[in-house]
Amino acid sequence: MSSANSLRGLDASNTTSERESVVEQPRASFSAILSPPPAILSRSSTQKDKRKSILSFTGSGRTVVPDDTKLFDPEKLSLEDYLREQLRKQDAANVQRRELGVAFRDLRVTGFASANDVQPTLGSTFNLLGIPKAIRAARHPVVKDILSGFEGVVRPGEMLLVLGRPGSGCTSLLKTLSNQHSSFRSVEGTLNFSAFTSEQIHKHHRGDAIFITEDDIHFATLTVGQTLDFASKIRSPAQGAREPGLTRPGFVAMMSDMLSSVFGLKHVRNTVVGDAAIRGVSGGEKKRVSIAEALAVRPKIGAWDNSTRGLDSSTALEFIRALRISTDTCKSSTIVSLYQASELLYDEFDKVCVVSDGKMVYFGPTEEARQYFIDMGYEPANRQTTSDYLVATTDPHGRTVRPGFESRVPSTADEMAAYFQRHALAKVNYDDVSEYLAEVNGPNKQQLITAYQASVSAEHSKRARRGSPYLLTVPRQVKEVFKRRFQILRGDYKLQGLMICTYLFQAIIMGTMFFKVPDSTSGYFSRGGVMFFALMFGGVSSLAEIPALYAQRPIVQKHMRAAMYHPFSEALALTLVDVPITFIAQLVFSVVLYFLVRLQQTAGQFFIFFLFVFTTNTTLKAFMRTLTAAIANEAGAQAVAGLTFMTMIIYTGYAIPKPSMIGALRWLTWVNPVQYAFEGIMTNEFHSLDAPCSQLVPQGPGYSNITLANQVCTTVGSVSGQSTVSGDAFVGLSFEYSHSHLWRNFGIICAFLILFVSTLLIFTEISSSAAPDLLTVKYKTDPEDADHQGENDVEKVYPPGIARRATNVSEKLSREITEETRMTDNFTWQNLRYTVPVGNGQTRQLLDDISGYVVPGKLTALMGESGAGKESRLMMRQTTLLNVLAQRTDVGVITGERFINGQALPKDFQAQTGYCQQMDTHLGEATVREALTFSAVLRQPEHVPLAEKKTYVETCLKMCGMEDYADAIVGTLGVEHRKRTTIGVELAAKPRLLLFLDEPTSGLDSQSAWHIITCLRDLADHGQAILCTIHQPSSELVQVFDRLLLLRKGGQTVYFGDMGENASTMINYFERNGARPCGPTENPAEWMLDVIGAGATASSDIDWYGVWKQSKEHRVAQQEIEAIHQEGRNRPPVKTARHSKYATPWIFQVYQVVKRAYQSYWRNPEYIMGKLALNIMAALLNGFTFFKAKDTLQGTQNKIFAVFMSVMVSFPLANQLQVPFINFRNIFEIREQHSAMYHWTAFIVSQLAVDLPFNILSSSLFFLVWYWLVALPTSAAGYTYLVYAIFFPSYYTTLAQAIAALSPNAVTAGILFGTTQSFTFVFSGVLQPYRLLGWWKWMYRVSPLTYIIEGLIGNAVGHQLVNCSPIELVTLQPPSGQSCGSYMEQYISGFGGYLTNPDATSGCQYCSARTSDEFFGTNFNIRFSHRWRNVGIISAMVLFNVFALFSLMYLFRVRKRSIFAIFSKK
Repeated sequence: MSSANSLRGLDASNTTSERESVVEQPRASFSAILSPPPAILSRSSTQKDKRKSILSFTGSGRTVVPDDTKLFDPEKLSLEDYLREQLRKQDAANVQRRELGVAFRDLRVTGFASANDVQPTLGSTFNLLGIPKAIRAARHPVVKDILSGFEGVVRPGEMLLVLGRPGSGCTSLLKTLSNQHSSFRSVEGTLNFSAFTSEQIHKHHRGDAIFITEDDIHFATLTVGQTLDFASKIRSPAQGAREPGLTRPGFVAMMSDMLSSVFGLKHVRNTVVGDAAIRGVSGGEKKRVSIAEALAVRPKIGAWDNSTRGLDSSTALEFIRALRISTDTCKSSTIVSLYQASELLYDEFDKVCVVSDGKMVYFGPTEEARQYFIDMGYEPANRQTTSDYLVATTDPHGRTVRPGFESRVPSTADEMAAYFQRHALAKVNYDDVSEYLAEVNGPNKQQLITAYQASVSAEHSKRARRGSPYLLTVPRQVKEVFKRRFQILRGDYKLQGLMICTYLFQAIIMGTMFFKVPDSTSGYFSRGGVMFFALMFGGVSSLAEIPALYAQRPIVQKHMRAAMYHPFSEALALTLVDVPITFIAQLVFSVVLYFLVRLQQTAGQFFIFFLFVFTTNTTLKAFMRTLTAAIANEAGAQAVAGLTFMTMIIYTGYAIPKPSMIGALRWLTWVNPVQYAFEGIMTNEFHSLDAPCSQLVPQGPGYSNITLANQVCTTVGSVSGQSTVSGDAFVGLSFEYSHSHLWRNFGIICAFLILFVSTLLIFTEISSSAAPDLLTVKYKTDPEDADHQGENDVEKVYPPGIARRATNVSEKLSREITEETRMTDNFTWQNLRYTVPVGNGQTRQLLDDISGYVVPGKLTALMGESGAGKESRLMMRQTTLLNVLAQRTDVGVITGERFINGQALPKDFQAQTGYCQQMDTHLGEATVREALTFSAVLRQPEHVPLAEKKTYVETCLKMCGMEDYADAIVGTLGVEHRKRTTIGVELAAKPRLLLFLDEPTSGLDSQSAWHIITCLRDLADHGQAILCTIHQPSSELVQVFDRLLLLRKGGQTVYFGDMGENASTMINYFERNGARPCGPTENPAEWMLDVIGAGATASSDIDWYGVWKQSKEHRVAQQEIEAIHQEGRNRPPVKTARHSKYATPWIFQVYQVVKRAYQSYWRNPEYIMGKLALNIMAALLNGFTFFKAKDTLQGTQNKIFAVFMSVMVSFPLANQLQVPFINFRNIFEIREQHSAMYHWTAFIVSQLAVDLPFNILSSSLFFLVWYWLVALPTSAAGYTYLVYAIFFPSYYTTLAQAIAALSPNAVTAGILFGTTQSFTFVFSGVLQPYRLLGWWKWMYRVSPLTYIIEGLIGNAVGHQLVNCSPIELVTLQPPSGQSCGSYMEQYISGFGGYLTNPDATSGCQYCSARTSDEFFGTNFNIRFSHRWRNVGIISAMVLFNVFALFSLMYLFRVRKRSIFAIFSKK
């Protein structure tokens, strides 16, 4: 007998009787808290187990030595024995235990229904007619019932199974019973958590009632062990609630090791969890990590929402039985919703609740449910499991009415609920609830509460607030989260290394550009540029953090709901962990930059410089994180962050000095921490400077014999008769800065830092507690026949007026499928082996000598336990048998042969097959019909008329039962309909050879799974050859398959052959070779996994691989393969259907991909509006900052910086556009590339074709708002618009996409773009004048921004007169007897400028420039005559970016090179 049946010491046959014996025991009550706990029931097995217990575990290297070694053996111990032993020790130490049940009566849950089921678009955003409707919806939101009329009780020690179709309300019920009410409008009726109210549990004991979602969200760079250790540690009890002598680290180690062993995770403890971008554990292992993490919290009420999704049936059974043991032993209350529950899983539960359209149609004992619905009038199907039957009774198209009941059987949810209320079981349920409520609300209520609170208080840390739901103190939370954050960063060390390298790179570039800045006044401007850039680059790098912060928000929310830690602890830990990293990066940056530039060479001034730069960078990071925490969506945060970043940079005081700012906006400097930092480092640098003047007027030929009395220095701050200029005077007159403000400014920056960190903590706590958005199915247009009375369930809101039905596909297929889709070719494989690298020069064999075949008309199942080779252990889409057969692997070594009709595979094998991935990857903004049409028009042959392709799409919609959802937006669909969409996308391609499917029933309820499998059955009956993996098939589903390939651990075959009627052929094979008999009510799929030792921790005494190799069936299979080869080789080989890899011409691919991308952007108004709003607001800010710039020297310089700052908008805009680019690329790489849907160059062209117009539009709006505010001449507007609104967005769009093409994620792309763009900025000739660039002048000529800025400034500001303001005029004295004009004539003719009083003989008023061209030419090397040359160079630069975009995409994504290869060992 298998250990699956011995897990709890009982087999399938006596499960019910054993459960009855448990029910007959005295009910678990809250009074147990006040008295010694009852003895734990022991369970014995009636049959001998042939293999090890699947819930025994072996201690890892961190063995915890117990007090009593006779009763506690860490090397081998069952879960039940382990838990019993721990409780025994706690009881011996008088550790107070507690229990928590939940009772509810007249329960009603309401929510806000969507007032509009139409997907918002850019057009609807600008539709003024929709404003009144939106106002009405906001003032009078539609409230709908999610659940109503629920009544029941789950006592401590009981397990409740919740069954219902997707959308019926199962998830909402679990959330309600686990006290997760934030997503609801109201929860009404009686809801008692033992003696506590819902509010008390939420406020004081939130961690005792948790809800576990079906999605697996974790920090990707944490290892499995680190994830479990953290969960165990953060909810570990204090010494008073642990067994004597067991330290907290010992408890954590013991708990983590036990969970790793129970759920088969010990071998991956040191493997990162991973995600779609980071290679980690397999999908099944990740699900087990989620389960183990939740159990580490030690909840008293656990609500598990479809937590077996993605697990094979044996592992799912292990999980449910582990919950059974934990529930029985620890007297917890367990509530589980399952979409596909086998009979063995069903028998583990005490009670079952059947939900239909938000109504409770049954609540009572599991053993009574089947007969109850039979008596109601519904007939169960042959070998239909009880859970499937119960769900089927709620499905109008999935149930069968018993003869004679046609006229009186309840059919609607309301009728079924009313029928139950009249039944005797409802009275039993009512009495049960009343009894429990009387028990917990009786005279002993306060005593029960006090005892419960005493137990909770014993678990709290010594200094933790006793009323807090968190067990650890805030400092301890921060400490543990700090350690985890350090582990997260260490796991992503390459990204941290990249960031430090970018700082070093920029420091070297800037340092060498300003290398040994002159000590004279000619270096004053350059020193200011160095200071400005040192502060600006830190702000640029902080923008790159935004995508990562949004990615982690769901994880923090999950942990907050489980009372693991305050969300602000994570924010504070992130800030603290980032301090040393920022310190190192800024230290490297400051040392290199400071000493290359040769700023003031004193230790004090250097450390002040570093202190200001480091503190300011930390402050800016805190500010950007605050914005992220405060703003709900990423696009909005990017826009606001970009605008505020530009504000800080403009109002630093460098671009426009404080004296030149308009009064209405000068207040922005007061709230700008960068301005205080800039003043601090400027005064620190210039305080000790007394530089010789480099520009005395007049000088040169003809002025060799004059004295200083007849000369003047033009530098601001100069004093007549002195050859040096004081640095303090320079910054005082130019910027209104004072060295006396140095430490005041540092204090203000620290105050900003404290403010931003404080607001970060507050907003993080608030945003993590906010209710999630209601998931509502959205449509391209209003759904037809909408009565707006549809169900509104939180986990899935179906469209109004549309019935969810499982259409009888068989009848439709017989009419729809033509002979054209019938397949005639046989696919075989022999001796396949697959080995992959696992690091450190080691490899792992995932497939071992596998042979088999798939023939037309047959439905072949690929089954096995998790990690058997049927699915990925290292990363989804790789290293699976399905992927190897489908030629979808890109790592590892494959040996063996694959044939079509015994001959080599055609070159376009991938194109002639369909592959449905387990991960439903689709473009979220597309409709279902559009997704299928996109696949059909690009993958079906070119000669097929477009109308015929679209007609076949409608057929596929019917085949998948998606007619009513044809215009639904894919991203708003639930799991079931996304899965159907995935299958429909592959069917729409009309695969000629084979259809592969990876877990097509994963996440579906039994009726939907049956519908999908029968759809596949009908396809096979009409000539399709189908191979699909499947995890948890019911008895009904198993009978649908013709053949089975069964794998065990190590990727070895244990059976390949016919299933036979009712799986008899397969069952006979195993029974004949030593397996225990398969019972008449057992599920053959679960039975066969049980006998081969499948499961997370299971094994078998029989070497089934050896048995298979020696069996007659193996020899027959080999003979059949050879016969297929012999017969096939007599036929001509399968011809390559396509002359190229793709079915359609490249230009047609481009058209379709561009069309789809435009649709996506049009239906994503948040992204487009964020882009437009950022440009408009930035234009207003820039325009009013430099409002009506005058024609003075300072005014001319203001115009230069107005242009310079307008170009800086590219930083946030690039960060915005890189996110959708990478999202589109992920869809292409995960699914569409492997299907040969379109060429990768078509993807690149589509991204350019869509992003460029929107960026040109946004730049055009910027130009229209900004240009005339600055008072630039209208005559120059045409050229300025051409360069700024056409060429500039073309430049930064192509550059940003080129960098995104080589980056693995948006964070890396943001860092690389910030570095690259900063690099080009510093060489544009503005921060450092051209004449001082020295060796870097070649880079000035290479930088694209040189020509953009020169073109804009030269055209818009060139050829204009300059009229110095009085403060800009310098006064000098001519020699005796000469007029000002005659004295300065020779100098002015050579160097330019003008005199305001040429006839005067004293007090000559001289202005250093007469025209803007003189000013530009002297300081910035800008020439008006270069403007059209610059257009040509900019065009060439854009073309180069496009070339780089294609090249980098090919090198780093098509050829799979890594940007982080520089960090890898050779």
